[in-house]
Amino acid sequence: MKEIFRKLNGEIDRLTNNTFKFDERVADGWFSAVYFLKTRDIVENHLPDNEVTMQFFQKDEAVLCGTDEAIALIHTFGEHPEELDIYSLKDGDKISPYETVLTITGPYQYFGFLEGIIDGILARRTSVATNVYNVVKAARTSGRQKPIIFMGDRDDHFTQQSGDGYAAFIGGSTAQATHAMNEWWGKEGMGTMPHALIQMFQGDVVKATKAYHEQFPDDQLMALVDYNNDVITDSLKVAREFGDKLKGVRLDTSRNLVDKYFLRNQHLMGTFDPRGVNPELVFALRRALDKEGYRHVKIVVSGGFTKERIRSFEEQKVPVDMYGVGGSLLKIGIGFTGDNVFINGEHEAKEGRKFNPNPRLEYVEYHESE
Repeated sequence: MKEIFRKLNGEIDRLTNNTFKFDERVADGWFSAVYFLKTRDIVENHLPDNEVTMQFFQKDEAVLCGTDEAIALIHTFGEHPEELDIYSLKDGDKISPYETVLTITGPYQYFGFLEGIIDGILARRTSVATNVYNVVKAARTSGRQKPIIFMGDRDDHFTQQSGDGYAAFIGGSTAQATHAMNEWWGKEGMGTMPHALIQMFQGDVVKATKAYHEQFPDDQLMALVDYNNDVITDSLKVAREFGDKLKGVRLDTSRNLVDKYFLRNQHLMGTFDPRGVNPELVFALRRALDKEGYRHVKIVVSGGFTKERIRSFEEQKVPVDMYGVGGSLLKIGIGFTGDNVFINGEHEAKEGRKFNPNPRLEYVEYHESE
């Protein structure tokens, strides 16, 4: 069994090859751009004794993620991986524009065909980790760090959940929505109830919450309260029913709807956008819960939250205790580039590119165990 070396200094230094469920067709070049495959064949026949150094970088301030996965890919599908010299930063490292994050040195035909796949791994994982980091940062604008739940299961193909969940974890999210999102470090997903459960009880939030509590009595009881578009009324109903057992309520109001609280109190409108989960609705909910003695009930919000929207809530000191964020965290805004910068010990690169040494890079030892 081939593994990435672990330093047992209290925590895993790098994820092992066993973490990743790679498609075996990578070895056949199925996922490699054809020109990389053709280049490999040419080099094997015309320049078999070459030794190149390939370096990888991107162009933003970012939180790096995907290095363990990329290295595992090389160690799994590269030819003679024990002969390759790999230097890398670590997942979670803060990186600067054009900073070298990974270098690979060895015969091109051993690993060159993996270049595009490595770029893609680093791009996606770093984008998600950076997005989550920025959201987490926004959620402490008011001075207290608010937890972030990564709820990106419905925003992309399910096969991406494990890697995206790991990247979200690297970026600082508190919890992930599915078990798959927690797979790479052995935890479980977190969640309470969807709208579908309330629908099954014909819109009766109290009955749905009671059934949930009976089925999962050890869970922190959290009620979803926007099904009837009347979050204050339904929050008070479940609070009165469950008292101290109710730990929180979640608002997920559609951004196309105006909550019935405002329809009953139209004199409040006119100076703000009353649609969806808005600050005034959360303030009103907090006041209503506190007035009846339910100060212990936390308020969780979800539904189209971005770093900008969270920062705005925090700057206004909206009494949110936790944010659920999904689609905005999966935007791929960071791209990586791999460049050959040395050939047989001599600098050789495309015009405008050069070797960019980075003293922060660490040597990654190849380790093969049974």
